[in-house]
Amino acid sequence: MAKTFMPEVAAMDELKKLQLRGLQWTVNHAYNGSPFYRNKLDDAGIRPEHIRSLDDIEKLPFTTSKDLQDGYPFPLRSVPFKDIVRIHASSGTTGKRKVLSYTQKDIDDWADFFARCYEMAGLTEEDRVQIAVGYGVWTAGVGFQLGCEKFGAMAIPAGPGNIDMQCTFLEDFQSSVLCCTASMGLLMAEEIEKRNLRDKINVKKVIFGSERSSDSMRERIKDLLNVEHIFDIPGMTELYGPGTGLDCVYHTGIHYWADYYILEILDPDTLKPVPEGEIGEMVVTTLKKEAAPLIRYRTRDLTRLIPGRCQCGSILPRHDRLLGRSDDMIIFRAVNIYPGQVDHVLSGIDGIGSEYQIILDRKADGKDYMTIKVERGQGINSDRDTELTKNIGSEIKKQIMVSGNIEIVEYGSLPRSERKSKRVFDNRGD
Repeated sequence: MAKTFMPEVAAMDELKKLQLRGLQWTVNHAYNGSPFYRNKLDDAGIRPEHIRSLDDIEKLPFTTSKDLQDGYPFPLRSVPFKDIVRIHASSGTTGKRKVLSYTQKDIDDWADFFARCYEMAGLTEEDRVQIAVGYGVWTAGVGFQLGCEKFGAMAIPAGPGNIDMQCTFLEDFQSSVLCCTASMGLLMAEEIEKRNLRDKINVKKVIFGSERSSDSMRERIKDLLNVEHIFDIPGMTELYGPGTGLDCVYHTGIHYWADYYILEILDPDTLKPVPEGEIGEMVVTTLKKEAAPLIRYRTRDLTRLIPGRCQCGSILPRHDRLLGRSDDMIIFRAVNIYPGQVDHVLSGIDGIGSEYQIILDRKADGKDYMTIKVERGQGINSDRDTELTKNIGSEIKKQIMVSGNIEIVEYGSLPRSERKSKRVFDNRGD
């Protein structure tokens, strides 16, 4: 039988027992190894022996990104420096970077569960994986590569950008899997069409990391590249890095690795659990992480748990694609809007492309105004602009309850990015 990276547990009660053992180990390890966690737990009146069931997780205090920044340069450290073999840092641009430490076991665990991603995507050792994400102090490239090598497929560490080189590699190496951001996926797909390379390359699957993507964008890329599957891979530096889950070939939600971390979905305001299926903030607690364990870490990412078992048969539970961040919310004329909602509305309208921009201005009358620029679909005539404008405006009004100025622009006229595309421009000041 081929090697598998899937969990050994086969039933939910076994998974819950494993999670409880991991939770108890983590709280004990953090309490005894980290002055930060010891103080936090003491302040909350919690000692490791108080954790007797999974429900007791609600007694534990939260950890935030501010805690990581305040503890710079080695926040949450719970092992001696001699046991740390690597550090990674977030790619954030504001304030101090969030730096995370890793023991050799942390690295090995990360490689194992990232290999699981490739297994769930249906790869074999014959696949050739072109890794077009960032290398360096951040976790992206090295995570994709580590998992690929552990799985046994061929890694092609291309790094981001350099479209000429990417196209040459796709053609010459006959890469069968492309790993990149959604924005770069669109850029590559359009370039491949422009260069008439589709029949000369062998890409069957695309794995997106690091960035939310709309259905229309995914369909566009799938169509241009003629690929079988596009997968979503979540992940953040604080939680090892990318590879903490993947949607299977049925694409009905992202299976997350519940044997490595507990996922709570909480109301971002009350910090109480939301009912299964409702949107809330992801809060994660690691079960095996040694160097920098996470206890109820507030990710600010918004999603929902998907009820029931997937038709693929996996025991691993699912969450939806990330819908945005709780701190990405736009307040426009007293209405809370997430960019993911605009994505969703635009994905349901025929005749338009996948690229858009939301521009917010405050005019001399003191009122806020919103303009949504949307690309016309490729091959769509400009005489349909009035109809498209009306359709978009009415759907935005109906589904998001706000009105804005809709501007239709030429296909390909909005900027493409090799990393993450900026889509919200808030010019209102404070």
